[in-house]
Amino acid sequence: MFMVATFRLTLAQLNPAVGAIAANAEAARAAWAAARDAGADMIAFGEMFLTGYQTQDLILRPAFVDAALAALDRLAADCADGPAIGIGGPARVAGRLHNAWHVLAGGRITATVRKHHLPNDGVFDERRLFTPADVHGPYRVGPVKIGTPICEDAWFADVAETLAETGADILLVPNGSPYHRGKLDQRQGLMVARVIETGLPLAYLNMVGGQDDQVFDGASFVLNPGGGVALQMPAFASGLAHVDFDRTPQGWRARPGEMAPQPDEWEADYHAMVLSLRDYLAKSGIGRVLLGLSGGVDSALVAAVAADAVGPEAVRCVMLPSEFTSARSLEDAAEVARRLGARLDTIPIGGPQAAVGRALAPVFGEEPGGVTGENIQSRLRGLLLMALSNRFGEMLLTTGNKSEVAVGYCTIYGDMAGGYNPLKDLYKTRVFATCRWRNANHRPWMKGPAGEVIPPRVIDRPPSAELRADQRDDDSLPPYPVLDAILEGLVDDDRSVADLVAAGFDEGTVRQVEGLVLGAEWKRFQAAPGTRLTRRAFWLDRRWPIVNRWRDEG
Repeated sequence: MFMVATFRLTLAQLNPAVGAIAANAEAARAAWAAARDAGADMIAFGEMFLTGYQTQDLILRPAFVDAALAALDRLAADCADGPAIGIGGPARVAGRLHNAWHVLAGGRITATVRKHHLPNDGVFDERRLFTPADVHGPYRVGPVKIGTPICEDAWFADVAETLAETGADILLVPNGSPYHRGKLDQRQGLMVARVIETGLPLAYLNMVGGQDDQVFDGASFVLNPGGGVALQMPAFASGLAHVDFDRTPQGWRARPGEMAPQPDEWEADYHAMVLSLRDYLAKSGIGRVLLGLSGGVDSALVAAVAADAVGPEAVRCVMLPSEFTSARSLEDAAEVARRLGARLDTIPIGGPQAAVGRALAPVFGEEPGGVTGENIQSRLRGLLLMALSNRFGEMLLTTGNKSEVAVGYCTIYGDMAGGYNPLKDLYKTRVFATCRWRNANHRPWMKGPAGEVIPPRVIDRPPSAELRADQRDDDSLPPYPVLDAILEGLVDDDRSVADLVAAGFDEGTVRQVEGLVLGAEWKRFQAAPGTRLTRRAFWLDRRWPIVNRWRDEG
């Protein structure tokens, strides 16, 4: 006989911090209390929520795992009277470590699901850290049997199919899924496939927040059989969503809930840069930043991101003019700072540059010129900016875009100095477009002012490092539209030289760019971390040897 039943699930799309076990557990307690007050039967948290994610090799420390397991037991005891809890954390079984998801009810752990498919590509190294487990069957919470594929387990058909075959009524997928451009559509496409294959409703729960270079963008959702979206949570924002499931003659179905609009790729990239910087600072205990503001487009965009992340009052901009700095650059830097409402200090480098020249002249036989002289200017700026950072406790932001970082058009210990780089995965052509997007758009999560914060003439000006007279970037590099298209082929898509030549690019230019990319690996090895925006960012996504004599001769 069919019996009517309902089940309320609270999705906790929250922002844990790696290593902050006590704080993460306290956030879980507070969310559990809100779910209890809302009449929930269960509250779900993301993958590895207790420890934060990704822990990398921190999870290999036995004392760290012990602390997480002890916190899990305390959480179960503290939340005995109320909704069940599903929460990510480590598990240790027969001396082996697992990425797990624990179900807590009645003061104890009632089920532990251990991850079956361990991702080992892109930014993930889970086979280094965890042991894969057999597929765990569904567990019961009240009237519902729930199957839980943990993150990667839902990217393949086998785990969900096994859960459906063993009696699951609902699929609940906890995730630590980091952002890259186009990721939401990719996730939803895969989860629709799981729903169609199994005929079960599915709740996809993702965490939110920045961790080093990665940004977890939330955007959790619920699907009903057939693939219809019953609920969509916001991207890049913490919050709770209560989902009601009804038992029908056709099985369990989710009632329609909130449908938060999702950002386009320009807003998503910008929000990722703001959130990653905000969390990198907050989770490091740093409240203020500074940056060199040159009058160029890259530093102007970093200043805008910083103002939106921490507020203009916490941003120090510094202009460090040399004899090659134009009056226009001075005017543009001042105007960017004024429009943002940020402080601007000016420290000329002519005196220090002359002193370094005099110090080196006896060894050089002359004052340094050429590339050496240009690098001295950049490194003097880095020295002075780091001195300000030390004196005022402000983290220095570096401002190089992905195009420059890719080809080494940057000075190690100079303009590469700093603790974080929001533009590290943003090609130069996208820098221009992102500036225009920010000028035309303002959102409640931005702490900087609305309006045209980056003067159009800064965006339209031909780029120049201004390290010698009449210098332009395209004196040394192909035009940025050409350079970026080649870089996308070589770096993002691993295309060969022959492929790019066949696509219409000049062979000499492609080989020049390839040589620059491979020759700059040592610089990137020492570069500051920065926001990951694509599926092939520099660092964990692309691990190349520093010393490398191979070149594509095809």
